[in-house]
Amino acid sequence: MSLGSNLGDGEANIEEALQRLEHYGNDLVFDAQSPIYKTEPQGAVKDQPWFTNCVVRFKVGSDIWAPEGLLSTLQAVEAKMGRERDEEAPGGPRLIDMDLLLFGDVTMQGEYLTLPHPRMLERAFVLVPLKDIAPGLTLPGGKTVEQALAGIGYTLDGRNISQK
Repeated sequence: MSLGSNLGDGEANIEEALQRLEHYGNDLVFDAQSPIYKTEPQGAVKDQPWFTNCVVRFKVGSDIWAPEGLLSTLQAVEAKMGRERDEEAPGGPRLIDMDLLLFGDVTMQGEYLTLPHPRMLERAFVLVPLKDIAPGLTLPGGKTVEQALAGIGYTLDGRNISQK
């Protein structure tokens, strides 16, 4: 899962989201978290604060959780923290954003959820922290995280990520 924030205290927003997720029961167990990165805004809305981003891995009780249920939980946490999707410009500022990247080796495409996340291979702010927690991971299509990163234009300066 990828988390991001660029309104208020981004690190505190991410920490609050993770704490809220940990209260969903023993079947959702925190396993790993990447370092926090600062990411230059991408897409159409460039005039906004940089994002605070990280990637986390949870172990889930697969007999309890389905991918759609986990995504619904992520969106419920976003809403409880004050995210209002209807008022946001696409790619604009947000208090918290949580994207389900992978769910084991599940692949699916639907109106509500597509797995693996359809744009993860294009985003350095996802791939760089993903490499921190799963350096040997083979991504959909057979690429490693390192190979996917080699295919996109980005710079990493300490914990700051810029992408063209």
